[in-house]
Amino acid sequence: MTDDLLDRPTVHALLADGTTVCVRPARPADHEQLQGFYEEMSPENLRLRFFSMNRRSAALAADRACAPAHPGYQALLAEVDGRVIGLAEFDTGGETDGDEEGGAEISIAVADGLHHRGVGTLLVEHLVSAARAEGISTFTADALSENHEVLRLFADLGLPTSRRFEGPEVRCTIHLDQDDTYLSAVEARGRAADVASLLPLLRPSVVAVVGAGRTPGSVGRAVLHHLRSGGFKHRLFAVNPGVDSVLGVPSHPSVAALPMTPDLVIVAVPASAVAAVAEESGKAGVRALVVVTAGLDHTQAQTLLTACRTYGMRLVGPNCLGVSNTDPELSLDATFAAEHPRPGTAGVAVQSGGVGIALLDGLSRLGIGVSSFASLGDKFDVSGNDMLQWWESDGRTDLALLHLESFGNPRAFSRTARRVTRRIPVLTVDAGRTDAGRKAAASHTAAAATRTMTRGALFTQAGITATRSVGELVETAALLHSQPLPEGSRVAIVTNAGGAGVLTADACAEAGLALPPFTPAMIDELLAVLPDDAAVGNPVDATAAVSEQQLTECVDRLTRCPGIDAVIVALVPTAVAAATGDDLVRAVTAAPGRRARPVIAVRLEQDRSVRLLAAADGGTIPSYAEPQGAARALAHAAKRAAWLARPAGVVPALDGIETGRARTVVADHLSGPAQSRLRPTGGTLNDGGWLDPRTCAELLACYSIPQTPWAWAETEDDAALAADRLRGFDGRVVMKAHWPGLLHKSQQRAVHLDLRGDAQVRAAFRDLETRFAGLMTGVVLQPLAARGTELFAGVVQDEVFGPLVLFGLGGTATEVLSDHAARLAPLTDRDVHELITSPRCAPLLLGANGNTPVDLEELEQLLLRLSRMAVDLPQLAEADFNPVLASPGGITVLDARVRLLPRRPQDPYLRRLR
Repeated sequence: MTDDLLDRPTVHALLADGTTVCVRPARPADHEQLQGFYEEMSPENLRLRFFSMNRRSAALAADRACAPAHPGYQALLAEVDGRVIGLAEFDTGGETDGDEEGGAEISIAVADGLHHRGVGTLLVEHLVSAARAEGISTFTADALSENHEVLRLFADLGLPTSRRFEGPEVRCTIHLDQDDTYLSAVEARGRAADVASLLPLLRPSVVAVVGAGRTPGSVGRAVLHHLRSGGFKHRLFAVNPGVDSVLGVPSHPSVAALPMTPDLVIVAVPASAVAAVAEESGKAGVRALVVVTAGLDHTQAQTLLTACRTYGMRLVGPNCLGVSNTDPELSLDATFAAEHPRPGTAGVAVQSGGVGIALLDGLSRLGIGVSSFASLGDKFDVSGNDMLQWWESDGRTDLALLHLESFGNPRAFSRTARRVTRRIPVLTVDAGRTDAGRKAAASHTAAAATRTMTRGALFTQAGITATRSVGELVETAALLHSQPLPEGSRVAIVTNAGGAGVLTADACAEAGLALPPFTPAMIDELLAVLPDDAAVGNPVDATAAVSEQQLTECVDRLTRCPGIDAVIVALVPTAVAAATGDDLVRAVTAAPGRRARPVIAVRLEQDRSVRLLAAADGGTIPSYAEPQGAARALAHAAKRAAWLARPAGVVPALDGIETGRARTVVADHLSGPAQSRLRPTGGTLNDGGWLDPRTCAELLACYSIPQTPWAWAETEDDAALAADRLRGFDGRVVMKAHWPGLLHKSQQRAVHLDLRGDAQVRAAFRDLETRFAGLMTGVVLQPLAARGTELFAGVVQDEVFGPLVLFGLGGTATEVLSDHAARLAPLTDRDVHELITSPRCAPLLLGANGNTPVDLEELEQLLLRLSRMAVDLPQLAEADFNPVLASPGGITVLDARVRLLPRRPQDPYLRRLR
């Protein structure tokens, strides 16, 4: 084993049946247990593993796995309840030092009776991740041709695999490319395991409430009351040592004393007692805990989570409202909300209990109701990602609502959400948009990379509908639940009061919706059915004299109008309608089933922000009290429709990539002497920092990122000679001072432009040398660039979200103008297209006002290569390309800075629990 593997923390993951398993490196202390693991195998299992039934093979295998660490060998074992149930190893034979072309032999063993539960597959996935981190590109394995189980394991991994038969043996070669096929296969296995593990939590057959007492108003008693009054269909117990029953529910002194083992235990005891309850529950065989208790200190929290991992229990909370599942065959309401949630089709997961109560109330009032609900609280275990996978598989949920204040694994969440939101809408409140405590940024890139931008990139790429408030979330849910998606953002407004129409038009324009003019033919149709004094623009002012029948015909025609994607009907109550007995609202709800486009109402007198009006055909129409609510909801629906209409996108293959060489450049920099001046991270050995120009250029060359010609000079004479070699456009050169930690050259006046001839070059060098004496280590010279658009491209490694790629207008005003867009890496072809077209400067690149577009293909390549570099190199803390010169003739990086920090690679897609 290598030291790197020994340093890896123990992780927990789920087997196919939802069982929690510990995955960790084998250590010398495991020798006795590993030898026993092999010795307990049946003769047949031993023969398939070792090609013979020699018991001596068990001791040799244990010796190898537990030997002192040595290069090119790693062994991972799987444990349940402290018992080894599987072992997987790879061995390069000591012939690799991280070379990307290296290969390794792999072997797998699984305990008798535990086959077909995904033990071997899970271990191989973790071994693949460890091998890729060491630059190993292939696994080879020899197996008996009759060993169908291991051959099927290799075939189903999702990795390219070839077989070569050699007599009774088969030699398998597995290529460790982490492409979308492999990630999708890992996701499918993870989804099945995750859903299985959540069954005891969300579909329990036996539930116990620990801490349900006699005191009215106590949380435990409230949860028990909800379970009982909600009509829970299965066995229910209370745990309280002082009473025989609580609220008519049988009570027992402890979890261990219950007559049957609960699937789910609700814990509502003081913080000091939570860990003991968790330990007792785990020993009793409980599979899931909901801890509503708040206020656990660090030690109590860690002990709680350790118990859950040790005994394989899924955990919701602590500090949560509880969970519910309104399935009529279950009727589980293990919460202490004021009311029972109305059964329905919306899945809800929140971190804030208050937000959860508001959403439950809003969805119940609308009649949408809830399929299942989870208040995640402090989110020690079960997360929004878990709930998305549950809703994807439950057969009841058609709308997902999330309120997440934090993300444990955003890249895994993003992949899950991209898949789920193609089937059902996923909505969220974008909580935590501001970061008042954010420190001053280290460079242009970090200055641009706000948390709001990072979260926005995640939501945009995943197709999640992000709202700014709980009210807006409910308003949007009402529209998505009740109406078809619009094909675009073109809206027709019809009203019986001109003022209401103007307000609605303003709201639509502010939300980014368009109000196109009608065709002459449509104008004639509308005039034929409306009162004589109606104004048929957009908005349509049907006047107060419009009748129910006239308004119905008008709305019907607008929903069939070419060039219109949705209709908003803004109504105010009038004495005219009251006198004639007309119900104008009925004109909106008359027959929505025959209307292919969404129709929504705005009623300024409405007492609630949104209602769902019953329609004649059994459907519903959303009605809003304010035009802004209607317009925001419709804009979200239009964005979702546009996202669904786009292809999913793929990460393109790139040529000219030298990942192995790049990793060597990074390793050499981080292992070399520390730079001493103005280092943002200090000045000690191996603490990383900004690369010097030569190392930076070498790193960019590993990814074929185009750079302008340049030269390094440390003396006046060297600068003059370099300038002669670099004379570019009109014979002029640029000189830039350099010292470790220099970030803003223009602000420091550390740049000389438009230098002509030897005298000017020498004078510029002497000026920089004098003004920055004791700092400057040399200068960079470049030919003066030709004309073009100055752009900015960069990347920041967010500790939570991973690498974020930024793009926008560059030059000295980049921070002032803040014209930037961002997407999380790895970028797909779709992501990079949106990244280029999102900033306000995009028309300059696309050929505005008859100008020639810049080389968009090369610009896309630059951003894709920057994304690849950030994904390959987790040590890349920050990269800043400013300016990037864009012209019809190509794309060139004129100035580049890269900052490295010593970081261990983390595989965001590896199956493991939080």
